[in-house]
Amino acid sequence: MSGLVLKLGPSERVLINGAVIENGDRRSRVSILTPGANILRLRDAIHPEDANTPVRRVCYAVQLILSGDADPADAHLSLLRHIEELSRVLTDQDSRAHLTQATEAVFDEQYYRCLKALRALLPREARLLAHAAS
Repeated sequence: MSGLVLKLGPSERVLINGAVIENGDRRSRVSILTPGANILRLRDAIHPEDANTPVRRVCYAVQLILSGDADPADAHLSLLRHIEELSRVLTDQDSRAHLTQATEAVFDEQYYRCLKALRALLPREARLLAHAAS
């Protein structure tokens, strides 16, 4: 069986094609067999007001694709451009690896994988911004 397998914790919520689904009291696995379904774990969601840093803004753009609020074809080039801009600032080897994964995921139209790679950069961005502020 192929497709996306979601492992959900108790009471965890996920957005599937515009519908919020909440898990019950126990951990569970859900297999999504429909290709192209719009899926977003709500624990990964960034609120629009929180998209206030460069990495968070790109994550939010990917999130809009995952939720079905943005057309992947329209956002493709913009995402690649924003990831390239991040690569000019985040030049260490680990950040480059995450940005490469994000870029490859966009080309493969694997937007959840892209979001996961970009979210790995959030702690690094927070440290850099805190250091710049001090």
